Amino acid sequence: MNQFAKSVLVVALFPLILTACGKKDEGAASTAAPVAATAAGGEAATCSTVKFADIGWTDITATTALSSVVLEGLGYKPESTIASVPIAFAGLKKGQIDAFLGYWSPSMTPIVDPFLKEKAITVLDKPNLVGAKYTLAVPKYAFDAGLKSFADIGKFTKELDGKIYGIEPGNDGNKLIADMISKDAFGLKSFKMVESSEAGMLTEVSRSVKDKKWIVFLGWAPHPMNVQQDIAYLSGGDDFFGPNYGEAKVLTVTSNELATRCPNVNKLIGNLEFNLDMEGQVMLPIMDKTAPNVAAKAWLAKNPASLDAWLSGVNTIDGKPGLDAVKKYLGV
Repeated sequence: MNQFAKSVLVVALFPLILTACGKKDEGAASTAAPVAATAAGGEAATCSTVKFADIGWTDITATTALSSVVLEGLGYKPESTIASVPIAFAGLKKGQIDAFLGYWSPSMTPIVDPFLKEKAITVLDKPNLVGAKYTLAVPKYAFDAGLKSFADIGKFTKELDGKIYGIEPGNDGNKLIADMISKDAFGLKSFKMVESSEAGMLTEVSRSVKDKKWIVFLGWAPHPMNVQQDIAYLSGGDDFFGPNYGEAKVLTVTSNELATRCPNVNKLIGNLEFNLDMEGQVMLPIMDKTAPNVAAKAWLAKNPASLDAWLSGVNTIDGKPGLDAVKKYLGV
């Protein structure tokens, strides 16, 4: 089964997975008495399992893996569930997911806004990544031949076979492409959006580049695609993807109850801050089929200085100094 099929299967089984993970009685959630801590000064027993949502993007897989390795070193048992963007936020709202490290702002904002209006989730003020971008891209040879902006796409309908390649269904980028087509923005009403997955789209890009065919697709940074392929980003998509080539910041989202139920976990989640180079280095081995946690653990072992800020004020699950425990876990 390929990765996209696996992701679809997991999304389809998402409610059952959450039940198996121990879904709480939602009606009693706000009145439940605190569970006794595992040890004096430690975290509550119900905090031992920390549940992340992963939307199947390699960058989110990488940051989730980095966070999970640190939590393992602190004595927690992190779990990651593959889900579409809407399902991830629904899981956060219901308290079935504890944290999501991949709210790309502003492109995901239309999906997130209804949850914010209900005050159903908590978005942390500090981004976990700045300097990201997310917009349409093309191979450099197409760019050099005149496909330089969104306004140029319609001029090359034949060369592009009337298609724009997106990623998984339910993704915010796909929605932006669909909106452009439905509104005939840039004269794109005759175009078709091709939904697939991150891996599926990138496979199509690789094939096109190999054959020197033209293709326009969702591109973003951080991502190894920026070094694995010679690509260029299109200008002029500000009204849909935002200014400066879809410049984005990535925000952390938690369930509303995490801060009070598991303050130590919440402290770590709030401390997490990544950068483009870090994520790119962790993503490369993941895309070469290395298990995410293995790639993350190897990177952290080589770059333990990152832990200082992440573990400031953070303890192990049983209340001991967190930094020492994680370094010991990593063997550094």
